Amino acid sequence: MIRRIITIGTLVALTNSSNAGELVHQFSSPSFSGVGYSSHVLTIEQLEVQRKQKLKDDAQAAADKALRDHQSTNAYKFQNNLESRIYAQLSKQISDRLFGEGADTTELNRWFEATTPFGDTVKWMRGSDDRIYVVVVNSSGRTVAEFDVPVGEFAF
Repeated sequence: MIRRIITIGTLVALTNSSNAGELVHQFSSPSFSGVGYSSHVLTIEQLEVQRKQKLKDDAQAAADKALRDHQSTNAYKFQNNLESRIYAQLSKQISDRLFGEGADTTELNRWFEATTPFGDTVKWMRGSDDRIYVVVVNSSGRTVAEFDVPVGEFAF
């Protein structure tokens, strides 16, 4: 009899109705759920843009450093100083030819030229309009400087 009561009690306990809710799966990623998707995409886009800009900035910084390192060498400083002195000497020679003793101030509209050791060509002319015209052409043939100066201010 006890065995029967235990069996009935066990059956009653096992047949007790269970209440369960519906199983619903929700994705936590906005890419799948759609909730907050636009801000998710904007965040990813912003990270990509920042990374690309950082790569550009790093490349520019490396190029700038290489240029600074090159310009700080003694050879570069020597070359720059030498070029400056050569151009100063050339400038003096042009000035002497135009205004110095024995300068032919009647020779007008005729181009003169001098070539630097670096391959640059400096051309000058005294125009009939009382102006001096100067053109500097680099070794590849491109004009790098062109200007004119009124002669009246320099005449002695």
